[in-house]
Amino acid sequence: MLLVGVDVGGTFTDGVVYDGNTRRLHYAKAASTPHDPTQAVLNVLESLVPNINDIDRLVHGLTIGTNAILEGKGADVWILTTRGFRDVLEIARTNRPILYNIKSLKPEALVPRTRTLEINERMLFDGSVREFFDDKDAREVIAKLVGAKADAVAICFLHSYANPAHEKLAEELVREMLPDAFVCSSASVLSQFREYERFNTTALNAYIGPLMSDYLDSLRDRLGAAGYKQSIFLMASNGGVSNLDLVKQLPVTTVLSGPAGGVAAAIELGERVNIRNLITCDMGGTSTDVCLIQDLEVPVTHEQFIGSYANRTPQIEINAVGAGGGSIAWLDAGDILMVGPQSAGADPGPACYGFGGTLPTVTDANLVLNRLSSDTALGGKITMDTDLAIGGMQPILESLSSLNEYSLADGIIQIAVARMVSAIKEISISKGFDPRDFTLVAYGGAGPMHAAFIADELEIPRVLVPLGPGNFAAFGSLISDNRRDYSLTRTICPRDSSIADILSTFTQLEGQGREEFENYGIASDLTTTRRWAGMRYLGQSWELEVPISETIDSIETLEEAFYQVHERRFGHKTADITEIVNFRVAVIAEGQKPDLLPWVNNDMAEVKEPTRSVYFNGTFTDVPVHSRNKLLPMAETTGPAIIEENGSTSVIPPGWRCRMLEFGELLLEKIES
Repeated sequence: MLLVGVDVGGTFTDGVVYDGNTRRLHYAKAASTPHDPTQAVLNVLESLVPNINDIDRLVHGLTIGTNAILEGKGADVWILTTRGFRDVLEIARTNRPILYNIKSLKPEALVPRTRTLEINERMLFDGSVREFFDDKDAREVIAKLVGAKADAVAICFLHSYANPAHEKLAEELVREMLPDAFVCSSASVLSQFREYERFNTTALNAYIGPLMSDYLDSLRDRLGAAGYKQSIFLMASNGGVSNLDLVKQLPVTTVLSGPAGGVAAAIELGERVNIRNLITCDMGGTSTDVCLIQDLEVPVTHEQFIGSYANRTPQIEINAVGAGGGSIAWLDAGDILMVGPQSAGADPGPACYGFGGTLPTVTDANLVLNRLSSDTALGGKITMDTDLAIGGMQPILESLSSLNEYSLADGIIQIAVARMVSAIKEISISKGFDPRDFTLVAYGGAGPMHAAFIADELEIPRVLVPLGPGNFAAFGSLISDNRRDYSLTRTICPRDSSIADILSTFTQLEGQGREEFENYGIASDLTTTRRWAGMRYLGQSWELEVPISETIDSIETLEEAFYQVHERRFGHKTADITEIVNFRVAVIAEGQKPDLLPWVNNDMAEVKEPTRSVYFNGTFTDVPVHSRNKLLPMAETTGPAIIEENGSTSVIPPGWRCRMLEFGELLLEKIES
């Protein structure tokens, strides 16, 4: 049995294969090919397996949709909406992103009003019809789309979450008159109230729809030509796996595909080592993604943005910051040293790569401090030049004459660490969690290099570094379960209803999910479900998501669950009347899981390791450099030390110790003074 996960990042494309015969994992990396991402996927597969047709399951994490949104390279979307509601995206929300900045400009709408057309129809909030769908009017309006040769159409009618009948009629007409266009309706993308969020999410889906369809068709064709005969699965933003054909309909569900794989892998790691509260830190070449995991539950939210655009599809609650190995160091107008969010990317890359990049990056800084070695090929392929790294720093050194290349490099890393610390505080302290109660899981090519410094700032006592950290997100794709989320807006005051009525709504949504899984060949008896209710105090405008466990069997226990969530989030609670406004379920079918063997040192003996002069605390110190592949099971080392492996380097600073766990994980612990 061969299970393969592939994750396409901004700098590298990572792959991992589990061989059921040996019960071992094998890793591969290839430079990403932004002009043709399929090629990087094929390059990784070629390195991983001799014959692609031997692969039993392939799961793919990707950033195609994300990059298109952030770079403004999606389709020219047209919107069909209810007459009188042409300006929903233009008006957006009246809140000011920067509260006291009176000059703050509202972001432009994803779809301008010139490409928003109105149709005669009107639903009311309860699903009743105020004005019936006008077929003649609709055909006249859609004819304008035909004339404009629209390649993407989003259908967003008022209150369609309560009754999608009119949206379905419009969708049928668009497909009839524009058979080659990408078409989606808001009720099929996000069946929830709040018009702006629903309209914008649907517009995002249409915006990336043609691009994603082209990519996925190309991927399927080229993999098929190479011999792959099985289904292709995609990592979704909710931490589960989705069928390729479903993703073609709902590409917006994959905007956090890559980072979601790492979170899924972290949960599996936490189960294996029996550590249930985790903060993940995925530091790649372009950015760092952080996520808080409590009691090994996937933290899914509906309140995220991508860029300035609301995306309310279910997605893991990940906070991203522009601080990665390729983040560029620069001086602002006041000669203040800054790091990121600009990145050198894969091409030309950091100055030390020698690919034409001339600007200093975090990777260059680590190389100058000897935390990275110029003798080691990054990712097994890219050699680094210290002189080029120092050369890239010269313009900054000329402006900051009080610094030398070493103090500048140390400052670059400290600033990058500070940005990552700030991102973690946003998902922990600002939401009522103490990071000291969690273990930091560091992965990505650059994560283990900076993890202990991040932990020091937050007083986190432990850091976990998984085996193959540079390929951890790809491993997460490989082990993730099939998952679909369903939601429904329905307003209920629990005290005026019964617990049986409330639970029946969840059962209805679960039945929808089981039916869909069966349509894709997944037996319904293999599925499990999770339930959440969007609840608020009566009269409030915004709700909190409350997990609905099996122990909630009365209105009293339901409201008490809400009170507890409210108290944790805001620090107080009252026993006032509540209401439910949204129901959500996740239907999950367990996928094939690797059965890994414990870590074994192939040499079965400790190998004498070299030393290297590494910069810590303002001076260079000779420290041992270990090869991770040569460490004995349960081996322990005290910092300062360096542990190198293909794809990543772990830095153990002074005041920390490290030991290898049963399956090859590194556990870093703060030494109590």
